[in-house]
Amino acid sequence: MNPIAQFPQEQSTDGSFERQDDAFRNFISPDPNAPHPAVAGRYHLYVSLACPWASRALIVRNLKGLQDIVSMSVIDPIRDHRGWAFREGDGYTTDPINLFQYLSEAYHASDPHFNGRVTVPVLWDKVANTILNNSEDDICQMFNTAFANVGANPLDLFPSDLEPAHTELADFIYQHINNGVYKAGFASTQSSYEKPVRELFNALDQLETRLTTSRYLFGNRIVEADWRLFCTLVRFDAVYHGHFKCNLKRIIDYPNLNAYLLDLYQQPGIADTVNIDHIKRHYYFTHHDINPTQVVPLGPILDFTQPHGRESLSSPSRL
Repeated sequence: MNPIAQFPQEQSTDGSFERQDDAFRNFISPDPNAPHPAVAGRYHLYVSLACPWASRALIVRNLKGLQDIVSMSVIDPIRDHRGWAFREGDGYTTDPINLFQYLSEAYHASDPHFNGRVTVPVLWDKVANTILNNSEDDICQMFNTAFANVGANPLDLFPSDLEPAHTELADFIYQHINNGVYKAGFASTQSSYEKPVRELFNALDQLETRLTTSRYLFGNRIVEADWRLFCTLVRFDAVYHGHFKCNLKRIIDYPNLNAYLLDLYQQPGIADTVNIDHIKRHYYFTHHDINPTQVVPLGPILDFTQPHGRESLSSPSRL
């Protein structure tokens, strides 16, 4: 382990960041006799508006119309040595379900021997009194399908006719962009930093080309991979470009990616999931090994409400 790493337990001997595996991987089922059936009011989602992984779960929850089916709490974006905390503040709240003060309490209540890093999102089962799942990939899949018979919107973010292309592209985005910015930001040697940065911008260049003639990643339909990409793009110029040293370009320097970002941000219900203040204060204040002064920059000035002009790519002939 490298003692100067932000997360020493997730650092390889060459200084590379190696993300830990998710610890809780149980699933909601539409079967009423399953251990964790799809029942309205049974599950609670813990999120941080600062975290891209949690934000993707929140977006899918909103798009599927699960606000009255799966309750939710927003955690304080400032994470200190005690971890994610429940506090009353601007856009975040205390925990109304378990009265936990820290999210770590949910982890240790679910597994007294848990010794990994406490992460968001967390999907809590109120009946079993345990964490059901802490993998955003699993949670998005469950939200997409499990609640079909209890009032979820019919929107399908994982359309079967796009598989396996959708899975392949989602994995590409995860490896080189979603997690790529973290591999760059948490690297503790020059070589372990440079490799993911080059892969990150190579991937962004490829997607910039893809979006030249396609409004979204797969034509006119917005699918899960779009929201996966969105959650990194919307944070990029505010934190990843400077704080994580991913500074070869900004997203605003990519005409298609930037317009695509604006297009997605302006979709109904999405702006409410983005809080740049939470994002900046979390990254710059929390990552003390990267930013020991904890000074949060005033900029950049970002306006996601500008016209995007992507409507011209929506003709059926471009599907």
